[in-house]
Amino acid sequence: MQSEACSNCGLSLCNGHTAAFGPLPDRLTQDLIEQQGVPFQQGIHYLKSLLPASAVLIGQNIGQDVRWLQLKEGKDFQALLDLAGIYRAWNTKYNTWSIFGQDHVARVLMNYPVASNHDAVGDAIKSVRLYNLSQQLQQDPEAWQQAQHKLLAMPPEPSFAKQNPSYEGVCMGNRRTCTCGAPFLG
Repeated sequence: MQSEACSNCGLSLCNGHTAAFGPLPDRLTQDLIEQQGVPFQQGIHYLKSLLPASAVLIGQNIGQDVRWLQLKEGKDFQALLDLAGIYRAWNTKYNTWSIFGQDHVARVLMNYPVASNHDAVGDAIKSVRLYNLSQQLQQDPEAWQQAQHKLLAMPPEPSFAKQNPSYEGVCMGNRRTCTCGAPFLG
């Protein structure tokens, strides 16, 4: 598994590989694990040593990452900001909130190329850039509204989870392509 931490300007602070559970994916070789990998708990300890208690963690569905990394709000970090909630838009056609994937938001609002492979470093940098853009756009209500209209108007490409029902042995939680059989709530 690859993990990444970066500063508010997108500077890479911690990029590492931890021992995978089960078969290794194509890009993560046994050689790479042996050369650069650390045991999972050691990787978590190292990340916690770099993370100030005042940190605000930003990402797409960041709560999942926080649970997986066994981080505790108020102890290991101060707060979470989920990009899915920041960039949600009211969809008048369906009378509900539309939630967009990180790649869709980056492609539509920043003309950011969508990577063909999952990359923790790229996702972390993209998260920081999207957060900074949200802060800029929210200073101008008209610009924020235009951004939300653009997100609703552009059809999203299939998400990473739809394209990869299971990644590195982990079910991506897509209802239609679930591989683990876990129940869905709601």
